[in-house]
Amino acid sequence: MFALRWLDFNWNQLTVLVRRAIVDGKVGEVKTKYSRSGLPLDPALAEILFRWQRASQFARNEVVFSSPQKAGELPLPSTAALEDHIEPATERAALGSGIGWHTFRHTYRTLLDETGAPIKVQQELMRHADIRTTLNVYGKAMDESKRQAHGKVVRVVLATGS
Repeated sequence: MFALRWLDFNWNQLTVLVRRAIVDGKVGEVKTKYSRSGLPLDPALAEILFRWQRASQFARNEVVFSSPQKAGELPLPSTAALEDHIEPATERAALGSGIGWHTFRHTYRTLLDETGAPIKVQQELMRHADIRTTLNVYGKAMDESKRQAHGKVVRVVLATGS
């Protein structure tokens, strides 16, 4: 996310191409060809990003999330964003500690599953090369979904046992 540039967005087709990664402050290539794939951009999110671009003091720069300390020429360090924005928000929401960027990936997968998105769609949106990563590493079944699924089985068993 922090390596995104405005030229990565196709506003007409509502897509974003993830072409770069940033690790330890260094911008480089993404890990796999699956990481380079395009992603759909929801119209509501596209509007928020478009407004961000127009309002940004560094709108002329290419970097979407520009560092004010580097006059917008370099990406904002992910650790700074975490410390300045995410951690205070998690404290205000009483979510506890330990929430980091990877938490968002796990949450995204869980929410994709909750929407009923097919697992292949989830794999591609997560940009995993191997579907087993999507299945075995990311996401967690929501308690209410487990309760509903269990309840359906109980009703089937009880109905056949009468």
